[in-house]
Amino acid sequence: MIPAVPGVVTSEDIAATAASIAAVQLPDGGIPWPEGHVDAWNHVECLMAMTAAGLREASLRGYAWLRRHQRADGSWPMKVLDGRPLEERGESNHAAYVAVGVWHDLLVTGDEAFAREMWPTIVRALDFVTGLQTRRGEIVWEASPGSYALLTGCSSVYQGLRCGVRLAERLGDPQPGWELAADRLGHVLREHPEAFADKSRFSMDWYYPVLGGALRGERALRRLDDEWDRFAVPGLGIKCVEDQPWVTGAESCELVLTLDAVGDPRALKIFTEMQHLRHPDGSYWTGWQFVNERHFPHERSAYTAAAVILAADALSRTTPASGVFRDAGAFAGDRATEDCGCQRAGSPA
Repeated sequence: MIPAVPGVVTSEDIAATAASIAAVQLPDGGIPWPEGHVDAWNHVECLMAMTAAGLREASLRGYAWLRRHQRADGSWPMKVLDGRPLEERGESNHAAYVAVGVWHDLLVTGDEAFAREMWPTIVRALDFVTGLQTRRGEIVWEASPGSYALLTGCSSVYQGLRCGVRLAERLGDPQPGWELAADRLGHVLREHPEAFADKSRFSMDWYYPVLGGALRGERALRRLDDEWDRFAVPGLGIKCVEDQPWVTGAESCELVLTLDAVGDPRALKIFTEMQHLRHPDGSYWTGWQFVNERHFPHERSAYTAAAVILAADALSRTTPASGVFRDAGAFAGDRATEDCGCQRAGSPA
């Protein structure tokens, strides 16, 4: 079945949205940004959306792209254009998200043989990621001297590690090092905001600790409530950046997934409001500048369409993977290290 949200989008609508993603897929399987380059994170998001909407063959071509372009250290180039690296640096959150995609595929299709085919790719990717973890527990965003950690990126990495652990258990190849890394990262995400570069003007830094699963319960709900008025624009969706009059479809639908993950009924409201970005062909405009009343940038993006499909699946509980974001925090451990300061702060004088 293809997801549908009654009164908002039909299964035919979602099928058209999935077709809009497949329409921009390159002959080599990559799914590009409107500018033409491919990055592994947005690429995986698009594969998940096509899988949820029944376009498995196109999704499998995309996973083959990931296998071909993974480097020996487990990373992917930050940007790939015409099959060649445009930006050589590899991001930790790009590498980790492949585990989310393969776990999602396994939940939807039950195809364990495919998960096993992807397993060496995931092992290399998550070993690369855990190799970037600091003594305190955060994971820097790229493998270069002087690199720093990003709250949004680490929140996504956290989900990737949790999905990797589940895949490892399912495939009979336990990876306790990934679980330990996730526990340490979760502690830093919850207790050490000073570990991350200040990107608080971006809405993703607001909701991603919840979306990735590090925050749940009262702390998650309080975080969402405390910053709601900074980013929510009634009737339109969610700002990308606090100080700009610009709502974006991808951030709005990621917030839908976040709200759904903690049982917040505002999820359906936001999903309904952002539908003004829908194009008649089923694709979605990236954003809307509500002072100038123009689409900005003047493009329709596959990653926005993908976020819509994943949000529709979460709201409708259609596929067996509709809870992949709700479940992200189900196994949240917490391990403070000697280097994070918590143990020393709690020791007797």
